[in-house]
Amino acid sequence: MTTLVIGARGNVGRRVVDQLLAAGEPVRASVRNPATADLPAGVPVVAADLTRPATLTEALRGVRQVFVYAPTDGADDFAAAAREAGVEHVVLLSSGSVLLSSANGNLIAEEHRAVEQTMAASGLRWTPIRPLVLATNALNWADAIRDEGVVQLVHPEAKTAPIHERDVAAVAVAALLGHGSADGMLTGPRLLSQREQVELIGAAAGVPVRIEELSETEARQQFGQFEKPAVVDAILAFIANAARGGSPATDTVERVLGRPGLGFEQWAAEHFPLA
Repeated sequence: MTTLVIGARGNVGRRVVDQLLAAGEPVRASVRNPATADLPAGVPVVAADLTRPATLTEALRGVRQVFVYAPTDGADDFAAAAREAGVEHVVLLSSGSVLLSSANGNLIAEEHRAVEQTMAASGLRWTPIRPLVLATNALNWADAIRDEGVVQLVHPEAKTAPIHERDVAAVAVAALLGHGSADGMLTGPRLLSQREQVELIGAAAGVPVRIEELSETEARQQFGQFEKPAVVDAILAFIANAARGGSPATDTVERVLGRPGLGFEQWAAEHFPLA
């Protein structure tokens, strides 16, 4: 049963490809530009763009399962194309924020909730995969650690449980292969403050790292250089809620995979030291 992985170059998507191959499953990879795909030899690569519905027809031809990142644009078109192609199962990479009552009204949560509602109304069989905080978010600190040895944080004591992208992929693959239930929020195995996460990265990189605390006003200005105001509001609201103890650690990964989740220490060791 061929599985199409849409977004196969992404942090999670690439690992879904690798883990399906390791399980002996036929895989087709979808990227926007096949010329830069850089995927394992022998994996068929197709060009697909969820914002361009015409590209989906060929990508989905002969496919029975799909792994896809929640498309904030094009969810209706994707669902229609999947139905037309006879897709039997969609595994949707959504967000654990849809399960947090404190995130009601949060832009990021509501965008993912809207995609889930589209899938629920689509008539397709679908499974949501809901990581709350991806460890790869910490890569945003990499340049500052390398260039200055300083990380600026708002609410540095705010605790989250970042999840290794390999665990997210493993839960997605378990869902694709019909191994266990993927229901529930996905997190890493334990809560760590942002300060502790930076310290673990510094230890892995072998460099001292200093933390500068930002006020919310300063953080808003900093984040606003890269994101629109509504996204900045969503990020700051999530961090503030985590500072109040509102970001949980769950056992979903262990329940689905039958092993403990990979710790942030392991993630840091794999992604650092810095080049």
